Amino acid sequence: MLMNTGKFTGKAQAYAAARPGYPDQAIAYIRSLVRQNAVFADIGAGTGKFTELIARHGYEIYAVEPNDDMREQLAVTLAPFDNVRIVNGTAEATTLPNDGVDVVVCAQALGWFDLDSFRAECIRIGKPGVTVIALYNDTPGDNHTPAGHRLSSKQAAQVFFKNPTVRTFPNPILYSRERWIQKQASISDNPRRSEPGYDEYITKVNEMFDRYNINGFLRENLTTIVYHEGAY
Repeated sequence: MLMNTGKFTGKAQAYAAARPGYPDQAIAYIRSLVRQNAVFADIGAGTGKFTELIARHGYEIYAVEPNDDMREQLAVTLAPFDNVRIVNGTAEATTLPNDGVDVVVCAQALGWFDLDSFRAECIRIGKPGVTVIALYNDTPGDNHTPAGHRLSSKQAAQVFFKNPTVRTFPNPILYSRERWIQKQASISDNPRRSEPGYDEYITKVNEMFDRYNINGFLRENLTTIVYHEGAY
């Protein structure tokens, strides 16, 4: 299994505070793909960046997240919603019942999964005709490959889906210095304050903000990309 469930330990609060969400147009598009009373499984739900946006529309949702810190923050994010059940599970072993969901979604998470095992789990937990959706925020021109052997979300989507429909939605984000630092702190490969290399890393983070900010804000012209197709 590729997912290291400890990678985001100690990063949940920064993740919730600073990671970008998803534009209304992308959520409306996803809703257009499913029936009104569809049951969702949000796999690798993290702090609920996607879950919250879809929960607002009343869908029944299983929010599956293996990391304890992320799941604790997920509970805070989703406290207003009684239509969401938080589940301690992985993409490869969700613990969800057979044939129970209409839609399987992973947001910014597919690169952490063992894709063959996840595909089998989608088929197991999905009702006949289940729709599988992956979405992620992409920085145009960024071909960065994560450290280690895992794929990026973009690479994983290209491998996982066989004949997908793909849609893109603009998602520009403005960062204050504080939010920029928090966003960088939320990235799994970046050092925590107590770890070696932190001082050098935080200097570079501040230097980047100083170089590219305009009037105190750094802009990232993100694009939200949505892949979807039926299970196979």
